[in-house]
Amino acid sequence: MISRASHFASRSACRTVVVFFSIALAHSVFSAAEVSPWGRMITSAAIVSNPATHKVYAVNEGAGSVTVIDARTGITHTVSVGSEPIAIAVNRDTNRIYVANDGSASVSVIDGSNDTVIATISCASLPYTLAVDESSNRVYVSHTYSGSMTVIDGTSNTATSLKVGDADGIAIDPKAGKVFLSHYEEPDIRIVDEATGAVTKVAVGAHIWGMAFDESTSTLFLTHTAAGEIVALDEKTHAVSKIAVGKIPCAVAIDSETRRLYVVNYGDETLSVIDLRNRNVIATLSVGKHPQGVTVDARSNKVFVANVHGDSVTVIDGVKNSVIDVRGAGKRPYAVAVDPATGHAYAANYGSPWVTPIAAEK
Repeated sequence: MISRASHFASRSACRTVVVFFSIALAHSVFSAAEVSPWGRMITSAAIVSNPATHKVYAVNEGAGSVTVIDARTGITHTVSVGSEPIAIAVNRDTNRIYVANDGSASVSVIDGSNDTVIATISCASLPYTLAVDESSNRVYVSHTYSGSMTVIDGTSNTATSLKVGDADGIAIDPKAGKVFLSHYEEPDIRIVDEATGAVTKVAVGAHIWGMAFDESTSTLFLTHTAAGEIVALDEKTHAVSKIAVGKIPCAVAIDSETRRLYVVNYGDETLSVIDLRNRNVIATLSVGKHPQGVTVDARSNKVFVANVHGDSVTVIDGVKNSVIDVRGAGKRPYAVAVDPATGHAYAANYGSPWVTPIAAEK
């Protein structure tokens, strides 16, 4: 088996390989054919919607730019950022968009009022994903192999570094001021106190990938790819419980209105629907070929699943727990976002066109 460190060393050789997970071999460790064309595993944080402005932003990794779509008018344009942008996040309160540039070790700050880059902030090497705490106006950036996390002050656009270890996934509890960090090869979740920088570790098992925090119950939900289960971590007590799902779960989304957790299972090409009130699986739906990304439109109660090997997006009725349609997307869609006001969904693709509007319901 090839380690994740080896993946980074072989970035050029991997440019023609466009897959994510493959059915597990030896404890679900990833092989060289299980990374993106740029040499490491895909993050589904490649596209984001700002419901306050009805704009959708998506990284164009191979083009060094971000696509901006006005969901109300359909007008689209691009904004140049750093090299190999990999992940994106939005602060709805300040209307700032933050882009992690993997190739240039920087974060671009876009002013959402005119969609121009107003700052480029240097950070540690290999920024991977980021998350915004709107209450403190801070941005947290994970780095897969730097041993640190970058913290950006959203007011001054200045960055500091916290030596909290390597990380892939990142999630935030803004009310408690906690940052959750996961690393694929490590068995512990790290909980970082925003105020003090203190780190607490909780054992959950290695090979964690997707993360979603449920503020109403102070629970972090994690996909355990190797075991085919969801791990539920109670933030307050650090108690851990598990829910069996499909093979190689890799992405999660929460509908806070209906109290449903949606889990994309890459290995058996299904979506698990979990009732968060009693934490049991109430439906398992077949979706497209090797699904990877998922998002929820709470207003219409629809779920959108990006099928990275199916060049499609599956649309699900959240009331009936049934598939409505499978709609064509671009080549290898791996992430999806929706504007809640218009109900328009968009898929982020590996390759041009970098973003595909999902056709309206028939």
